[in-house]
Amino acid sequence: MDDDVIDVTPENARPGGEAARERDDSLKSWSWVSYALHLIVALSAVVPGAQGGVTLLLIALVMDLAKKEDAQGSWQESHFVWRIRSVIWAGVLYVLTAPLFFLLFVPGYLAWAVISVWFLYRIVKGMVRMSAGRAMNL
Repeated sequence: MDDDVIDVTPENARPGGEAARERDDSLKSWSWVSYALHLIVALSAVVPGAQGGVTLLLIALVMDLAKKEDAQGSWQESHFVWRIRSVIWAGVLYVLTAPLFFLLFVPGYLAWAVISVWFLYRIVKGMVRMSAGRAMNL
């Protein structure tokens, strides 16, 4: 009797198979939509008079939180974590500098401008790495 092991795993269930590619493509689509929403908000924060709205940012954040688990173990997980951390840190920094903004307009405005540029930088950096198919360095 021959003791050879026969692999009966369907082709589309193997790592790198069709199912993995579909999952990867789906996560990329979600990520691009999220990055686009983040970019609109980030540009709105940097360009005077433009209003992207907190609503778009919250939609993107909820999307990222909902899909982060689906990306677990893949290179795209780092992008979900990157965007979530970017929003949380920007929010914390805006809240911490809010009293400065309301008490002394110019220093507060400058602080918020720096935070906004930093947030825009993080989103663009994430988009560039996503386009290249690379994970974020967390």
